[in-house]
Amino acid sequence: MEHIIEANNVCMDFQIGDGSVVHALKGINLQIQPNKLSVLRGRSGSGKTTLINILGALDRPTSGEVRFLTDDNDITKLPDTARDKLRRGDMAFVFQSVALISTMTAFENVEFALRLTKLPYRERVERAKQSLIQVGLEKRMYHRPGEMSGGEQQRVAIARAIATSPKIIFADEPTAELDSPTGFAVMKLFKDLVRNNDLTIVMTTHDTSMMEVADIVYTLEDGVISDITVNPDVDEEGTDA
Repeated sequence: MEHIIEANNVCMDFQIGDGSVVHALKGINLQIQPNKLSVLRGRSGSGKTTLINILGALDRPTSGEVRFLTDDNDITKLPDTARDKLRRGDMAFVFQSVALISTMTAFENVEFALRLTKLPYRERVERAKQSLIQVGLEKRMYHRPGEMSGGEQQRVAIARAIATSPKIIFADEPTAELDSPTGFAVMKLFKDLVRNNDLTIVMTTHDTSMMEVADIVYTLEDGVISDITVNPDVDEEGTDA
């Protein structure tokens, strides 16, 4: 099956204070299918955050390659300026910490992020409003983060991500600080975005209760993919572990 990202033999090593080396990722081979919600699950220290940061061109691996198959580039070899451009245009990010500007309204947070795209002001305004409407915040877009619940703040972060019309969104533990009902609401929103926006979403979590919503779940243990679970509506696994 066609895939949007391919990781080939990706390894990541970290040197710690005593001079020893931690092997965070050990030869990861992974293919991410387009228009799916893929979950990287695992306990703390399993390598899932390290992997998502490499897939999203935030970090470079010690060895191996990651191909972003819209243009078939090995993004690990691109210069920093090209990686920055890739993240601004084709990728977007949602983190556990929503990183909203507290003095700005939800609308202002989304519109401010769009300024990096150099879109005309009117188009930025329209995109910001439509993105907030899509995540269900049409009545809250002029509230500041301190006036919103944790779930609403995360929705603002998601609106900020989709406003740039990315091909793929990376979300690192986006439900970790939310209660279960709010976390499930965020997962449902992700599924709706995949279905309605032609998006691909890759997220990390350690919460097993979120697994049933995902199209594909990759379990990481000690830097390797130990298991793959595909929900019935997915035909192929799209990976070799």
